[in-house]
Amino acid sequence: MTMTRVQVPWLFQVVGRLSVSQRMTQVGLIVTLLFVLIAVLAPSLQAWGWLQSPTESLLNPIHEPPSLPYWFGTTRQGYDVFSRTLFGSQVALQVVVLATGLSLVVGVPLGLVSGYLGGWLDRVLLFVMDSIYTLPGLLLSVTLAFVVGRGIFNAAIALSIAYIPQYYRVVRNHTVSVKNELFIEAAQALGASTWAILSRYLLMNVIQSVPVLFTLNAADAILTLGGLGFLGLGLPDEVPEWGHDMRQALDALPTGIWWTSFFPGLAMTTLVVGLSLLGEGLNEFLDRRSRVR
Repeated sequence: MTMTRVQVPWLFQVVGRLSVSQRMTQVGLIVTLLFVLIAVLAPSLQAWGWLQSPTESLLNPIHEPPSLPYWFGTTRQGYDVFSRTLFGSQVALQVVVLATGLSLVVGVPLGLVSGYLGGWLDRVLLFVMDSIYTLPGLLLSVTLAFVVGRGIFNAAIALSIAYIPQYYRVVRNHTVSVKNELFIEAAQALGASTWAILSRYLLMNVIQSVPVLFTLNAADAILTLGGLGFLGLGLPDEVPEWGHDMRQALDALPTGIWWTSFFPGLAMTTLVVGLSLLGEGLNEFLDRRSRVR
């Protein structure tokens, strides 16, 4: 009796040859890009009439379960959960990009200057950054949210201050280990300025870990933003934000109305998992690449 050979589709053959880090990176990248696409297309879908306004109450029906007209149901305020979930991805990505971008722009230069120059400046910056780093991120963000107030930019500032020490510590430690290399000493002997050494020689040799840190901080920023919204300290009430929507849905849970909190929570969890997979995959890839070198 002859055995027939099973033909495996080429796509599964390609996926089977991928390493664990490549699979994690691809899954994380697909999930992240999907949410970016949703955030970009949400206003256009609303303009074309395919999506309800996330800030205008439908008044009727209230607490409508998921159905064909309302895919994710409606809230007790009459908001369309599907629309608020989609627009919530736009708000989350805006805050995350601002928060992680601000922390990167501030933390990386401080780490370069501190690690290269050393001396009293290094000691002062190290003390300040370590003091901030010892505080829990959510607690620090809550405290700063009280000070700066509510709003997208204010929430980004509150989150970014908690992440600046992480960029500073990573870049500063790499700079300290690299600044005594021969190519740095050669640049100094040739009369290169401090700015040229920092920007042309040190930066490209110490920035390898920054993309990994950026994606992991982005995932943490989404959770922290959700925590601020859940506590009522993040964005204004009319802004579609996942944490705020879950807070508004608390009273409805005991009555069996699950959809008003389930879909925002599912969106937040999916995006956080996607960014975490992307960060872990990049970390393994860059670590293996550095070992090969």
